[in-house]
Amino acid sequence: MSKAFSKRVLVLHGYAQNSSIFSKRIAGLRKQAKDIDMVILDAPHILRLEDLFEDSEVNDDPESALRGWWKFTDPEKTVCVGMEETLTVLRDLLKKQRFDGVFGFSQGAGLACLLSAILERPESYPGFLIDDQPVHPPFEFCISAAGFKSQDSISSRILSETFSTPTLHIVGKMDNIISPEYTKSILDVSTNKRIEEHDGGHFIPSKAPWRKFLIEWMRKGREEDIPSPEVATSTTTTPAASGTATPVGDGNVNANVVPSIESSG
Repeated sequence: MSKAFSKRVLVLHGYAQNSSIFSKRIAGLRKQAKDIDMVILDAPHILRLEDLFEDSEVNDDPESALRGWWKFTDPEKTVCVGMEETLTVLRDLLKKQRFDGVFGFSQGAGLACLLSAILERPESYPGFLIDDQPVHPPFEFCISAAGFKSQDSISSRILSETFSTPTLHIVGKMDNIISPEYTKSILDVSTNKRIEEHDGGHFIPSKAPWRKFLIEWMRKGREEDIPSPEVATSTTTTPAASGTATPVGDGNVNANVVPSIESSG
């Protein structure tokens, strides 16, 4: 008999990651959230050396290659390409499967906010309409960790208007990857938001109070007054690392990794 989950969440990894890497990064969260089905999707674009922001080993093996939801055509990494292919992958997934919410990190967080806005107003991106009907209902919630508004033409157009999906924005005070201006770009268009800051950098906090908070948000969202994890973090004496690495020996946990649908890239 298949296990019944309370929530089903689409998870979108960051740039130059993949579903396997991100699954390990949030292993502690997944292990604790036994009633939440987290479906981690691989981005469609495989990155080459010139696509990376810094020196990193690349691998053409589709199962271990670094990936992105969109890429860049200029050395300064400002001109975005590939969003159309990514949205096609997401549309095809959402036609077949239902999700209660979406959880994205960094580039994946920017995509999560865009996807939330499209599902609210599918007429803004007609590819998400089939026979004039939306492919998927709006999400109950969105979690945007280190998120921002992409500079691609689709995001610029659709997110020129606000979106109202209940959204948790996680912001690192020491994040040197996503600037305050980039953070503000997505906060300004999110009308139904909760902002939680942590003292670290470009990562999802992994301490126990944060794991508990994120699980409660996915279970209940804004309908419950969930205490800030930073209050609990400042008072707890339990030692825990807050860096990007989380325990990877997670045993049998409920993370479904969806095989990528290849596009050019």
